[in-house]
Amino acid sequence: MGMTTSAHLPSGAPSEGAIPADGSVTDRLVDANERYAAAFTDPGMDARPVLHVAVVACMDARLDLHAALGLELGDCHTIRNAGGVVTDDVIRSLTISQRALGTRSVVLIHHSNCGLEGLSDDFRTDLELEVGQRPTWAVEGFRDVEQDVRQSIQKVRTSPFLLHTDDVRGFVFDVKTGLLREVQPN
Repeated sequence: MGMTTSAHLPSGAPSEGAIPADGSVTDRLVDANERYAAAFTDPGMDARPVLHVAVVACMDARLDLHAALGLELGDCHTIRNAGGVVTDDVIRSLTISQRALGTRSVVLIHHSNCGLEGLSDDFRTDLELEVGQRPTWAVEGFRDVEQDVRQSIQKVRTSPFLLHTDDVRGFVFDVKTGLLREVQPN
């Protein structure tokens, strides 16, 4: 059986979220990798992105960034996290991307119907009550996706660690249409 996504399960396949009877989801991924590696040839690429761009986006499974942006392997650095928010770790990755690997542009992509929209710091409190320890990280939830994109643009543009902050643009990806809508900074 070829690897499928939950959006494209073959007929008779287990329901979404179910673990296949013939192994775990991770087993499916490892099997798919073995098939991939059997036909793999080293593309001879450098770690430096061809387009000198880093894309920061949400980890949402509905976003196929390479397809949505017309990117090929080796074109960009892709940095993903919950919400696509600019955290200290994103600044770390962007700093390495720029200073060690030559990127100059930053594209920030949030999206409609994000799981972080409306999520508050109560999430951390609930975790603390459940496990007995408060997470050290911030939830970074938001109410207004466009305002959060503006905040992310500002964080990138004002970071003292980044060399190139003149070409930083932010967008909201519409999960229903696949279109990007640019957000103008303040």
